Amino acid sequence: MRGLQAEGGVLSWRKEQAAALQPGQVRVRIKAAGINRADLLQKAGHYPPPPGTTDILGLECAGEVIETSGQTRWQPGDRVCALLAGGGMADEVVVDARHLLPVPQGMSWEDAAAIPEVFSTAWLNVFELGAAQPGEKVLIHAGASGVGTAAIQLCKAFGNPCWVSLGSQDKLDTCIALGAEGGVLRHDGIASLKDFGPFDVALDPVGANYAQDHLDLLALDGRWVLIGLMGGRGAELDLAKVLGKRLRLTGSTLRTRNADFKAGLLARMEEKLWPLFESGKLKPLVARTYPFDQVDEAFDELARDRIVGKIVLVND
Repeated sequence: MRGLQAEGGVLSWRKEQAAALQPGQVRVRIKAAGINRADLLQKAGHYPPPPGTTDILGLECAGEVIETSGQTRWQPGDRVCALLAGGGMADEVVVDARHLLPVPQGMSWEDAAAIPEVFSTAWLNVFELGAAQPGEKVLIHAGASGVGTAAIQLCKAFGNPCWVSLGSQDKLDTCIALGAEGGVLRHDGIASLKDFGPFDVALDPVGANYAQDHLDLLALDGRWVLIGLMGGRGAELDLAKVLGKRLRLTGSTLRTRNADFKAGLLARMEEKLWPLFESGKLKPLVARTYPFDQVDEAFDELARDRIVGKIVLVND
């Protein structure tokens, strides 16, 4: 089978021996795979896969079950999407059966491949770790990203007014159409978001550049969930504000969580979110698709940071 690997910043398709199935695992023939910023980092050598995980890139995919082992809910022919620690950009993948979810009725392979990583990240960090309650205000940075557009839709669905920061007016207009109340352009700074706050939850993939502002933007007992460091890792904070507001800062990563944690997260998502996908209330936002043989163009497109939503590779 083919698998996409990166060495020295260069992507290449390599032939690999298909992995053997262990009990409780499923083999999936991949039809489409989502690209995430984590894949760009892995390509650049900054985000290696967890120990024991394949070097093949790809944290999410959609495809058809072709083989199972042991007791699972799946059968050959089932249409599924998968949350992965790696291996999604390939002809097939072997995955823990608990890390699969059914493709929502009537959904395309491309759309299904854009669900697992971004919606699980948004759900976990805004509603589980961030504990957003109906009516509480949510601040979403990088609002036009895959995670950002997923978080906007979730906030709308669960009754949380949300605001965004992002890079252009066009992106802001699209996010407002998705359900955001408003937002600011990052080159103007985020301090003016104070006019819309205070915010109960902040979803932050930026880090250092926005750290001090969060102390003023967050409400009493606010929850600041840090999921990335696009704006750097070193920040100076006025801890008196942290103390006085009783703020909670949580660092969160998903890729390195253990198998049981991911299985529980996906089970909760299937219960709470899948009816909303089936009804059309939630929908992954796919900006562009590329065939597997145009993977360099796809990665370059994501790196330019001009799109709203996700880029998906299609295995023709």
